[in-house]
Amino acid sequence: MKTDIILTDGGLETDMIFNHCMELEHFAAFPLVENDGHKKVLERYYREYMELSKRYGTGFILESPTWRANLDWGIQLGYSRDELILSNKNAIALMKELREAYVNSIPEIWISGQIGPRGDGYQVGEEMTSSEAAKYHELQVKAFKEAGADMVTAITMTYSEEAFGIVKAAQLYDVPVVISFTVEVDGRLPSGESLEDAITKLDRQSDGYPLYYMINCAHPTHFAHLFETDTLWKNRVHGLRANASCKSHEELDEATELDTGNKEELGRWHTRLQKLLPNLKVFGGCCGTDVSHITEICRELKKGNKPLFTETDMLLPINDTTIVSSVVKG
Repeated sequence: MKTDIILTDGGLETDMIFNHCMELEHFAAFPLVENDGHKKVLERYYREYMELSKRYGTGFILESPTWRANLDWGIQLGYSRDELILSNKNAIALMKELREAYVNSIPEIWISGQIGPRGDGYQVGEEMTSSEAAKYHELQVKAFKEAGADMVTAITMTYSEEAFGIVKAAQLYDVPVVISFTVEVDGRLPSGESLEDAITKLDRQSDGYPLYYMINCAHPTHFAHLFETDTLWKNRVHGLRANASCKSHEELDEATELDTGNKEELGRWHTRLQKLLPNLKVFGGCCGTDVSHITEICRELKKGNKPLFTETDMLLPINDTTIVSSVVKG
């Protein structure tokens, strides 16, 4: 079955906190997997998105709820190193269960182990060298590899050296990797780097190892202007996980209520960006988004019915890393 769009989920943490009244200490969702009641809430969350994918005939990427499941945040939450490894593997096991439930109704499903920054997703904080970052993030990459994830995705990267470190760790364990950068209202990374510089630098350093790049934790009005000229680097941007709100990170940090933005406008922005980015195919959400936002984005995208895969791609199996590269990377 041919698909022209790949969906993923929305703003998991904000959805759990504001829409499901869950308390997430340090914004960490991975402990939910360890509590039977909370795990059921988490399963229902993912199933809503997978039902949307089933309805529209899209592919789907199951992103594990492990954005905070690294050493620094884990220690603050009371986890030992071994307990963190087990938590990351358990999260992938849950993703496998969900894939199995939809394997006959969604044409392509990939499982991605999600990695967050060592520090905050909005601010750089203390920087690491790429070698330090590789050593630091190796715990999650290795756990995802051993658990059988199809790939890893680094979300809310605020500077290129940490992102390169994750790429190094992925190369070490021969795991496909996706890098998603946070950008500010001017389209630059919190480090001050331009998105173009960060992507071209990382591709040069790694010989183009990342499957593709994404943008997250920003509204399209913050970065759409970057793609209005015909430049080669933008062909490496294949995915978006936009915020619902147009507000800056500082404004969102200070907000006491969830800003869900304008869903219809958000959907229209994605159709415009699809025209500006020739390889754009992966769509999800970030802060403030839920399944209703992704529904509106999908509805708008489907109006254009732009094919993004060849018939040959659709005949390939989805659990081989070389196939992940050929189908998702394009």
